[in-house]
Amino acid sequence: MSGAVPLIRLRGLRKAFGSKQVLDGIDLDIATGTSLVIIGGSGSGKSVLIKCILGLIVPDEGVIEIDGINLAGLSGQAREKIRARFGMLFQNAALFDSLAVWENVAFGLLARHQITRKEARAAAVDVLAQVGLGPEIAALYPAELSGGMQKRVGLARAIAARPDILFFDEPTTGLDPIMGAVIDGLIVDCVKRLGSTAVAITHDMASARRIGDRAAMIYGGRIVWQGPAGDLMASGNPLVDQFTHGRREGPIQMELRR
Repeated sequence: MSGAVPLIRLRGLRKAFGSKQVLDGIDLDIATGTSLVIIGGSGSGKSVLIKCILGLIVPDEGVIEIDGINLAGLSGQAREKIRARFGMLFQNAALFDSLAVWENVAFGLLARHQITRKEARAAAVDVLAQVGLGPEIAALYPAELSGGMQKRVGLARAIAARPDILFFDEPTTGLDPIMGAVIDGLIVDCVKRLGSTAVAITHDMASARRIGDRAAMIYGGRIVWQGPAGDLMASGNPLVDQFTHGRREGPIQMELRR
């Protein structure tokens, strides 16, 4: 792998909101086929980082490259061609309440590929089966689903167009431990089946070890540690060790209002 161009390459990424510097020089390489988990405290910039890669937020400075192509230099069809490679499972699924399940799953297919609604529904039913949901679910609406089922539908939507880069924003938030493990297992299966590169952000250390083969931690707007996800609980890094074990005492000091 030495000398290989990383699939995702970030250099000097900075983003501030007012006086708050959220990202302060992020450098990160993500190799093709890697499943990377990004950890960090609330407000550390994990979601902002992913949104910058997705193009939902414009960074103040820095380089974002996909397969060696700088996204900052793209516009119009060239940018959309890159974005078409992305799939995203949003926190809390973020389904469209007014659309049936199959319409949620096929939303990107209908928008990008202009297939017929009949074809889109058939495709959605097939993808729902891949996340363990039967065809009877297709006609339901998000409000009729449990939290775990909504997550599965969100995952189905993320993989419907067979993207080669998948993003997961807190995939187990709001789920009990068993359903969280089920969702993580589905994520791993889907990533392997598609042969995709995956980037997930999470506070859940069990989930991080199940999903990731690599891990990185953001603190102070920078990447302070990278390594195998299996080393998260014994990294030898004081910042990572305090965070992963949930210790009150350590180099990370939480600001509390009194």
